[in-house]
Amino acid sequence: MADISLSAAVRSNLLTLANTSDLINRTQDRLATGLKVNNPADNAKIFFEAKAPNDRASTLSEKKDGIDQAVSSVSVALEAVNAVDSIVDQLKGIAISAQSASTAAEFTELNSQYNSLVTQIGNVTADASYQGLNLVNGTGSSLTVYFSESTTSQLSVASVDLRHSSLGLAITTGATLSATSLNTCAINQLDAAVATLSSKAKTLGSNVALLQTRLDFNESYVNALETGADKLRLADTTEEGANLVALQTRQQLGISALSFAGQAEQSVLSLLR
Repeated sequence: MADISLSAAVRSNLLTLANTSDLINRTQDRLATGLKVNNPADNAKIFFEAKAPNDRASTLSEKKDGIDQAVSSVSVALEAVNAVDSIVDQLKGIAISAQSASTAAEFTELNSQYNSLVTQIGNVTADASYQGLNLVNGTGSSLTVYFSESTTSQLSVASVDLRHSSLGLAITTGATLSATSLNTCAINQLDAAVATLSSKAKTLGSNVALLQTRLDFNESYVNALETGADKLRLADTTEEGANLVALQTRQQLGISALSFAGQAEQSVLSLLR
């Protein structure tokens, strides 16, 4: 069977319609995705220029989650320090009260209260864990937080031992809790414990503040990177909407032109009959 020959006008109209259809598909894709560059085929230069900050933003977003969890870990430790500090204040109050006690029964009651509170210090430090990490119940543990993909951009928080024995606070027995012993020993130990807790609280508080600062910075940095990438890839939906209307109009005109070209050939055929 012989090939069908098309006139130059028909071929031109068909080519125009095909190009217009491709442009309509591209415009509809841009409107659907909101992007003018969806893959390297659209514009390789812009695609890879936008990919770099997007990849960086993705990496920092992953680190941001780790920083956020680290804030919680150190905050738990700081709350434990504050709780122990409150218990030590209560212990000091009992010690001061014991100095004015005059009977064995009073000393026995105060001794019981004192020991109970000392025991609670151990309970607080033992309970102060977050996701399996305890930063106040002994030394040897640490929390390392990475702020970016660079191994040097990090913060390490070492654990501290705030158990009552490490603070120099012992369980009292018998007549240990007396006016004389409290005056010469217990109150001095409690004052030293308060100083230790204050120092640890400042360190942990500083770490929490730094972690929160880095968390805020990472969030702002990620937003800036994504915004910059969007400037390269985002489509102007208003412009693309106008383009679609224009292209659809062009398509209708092309169909009409093709119809006219066909009618012209039919007119020539009628003359030959």
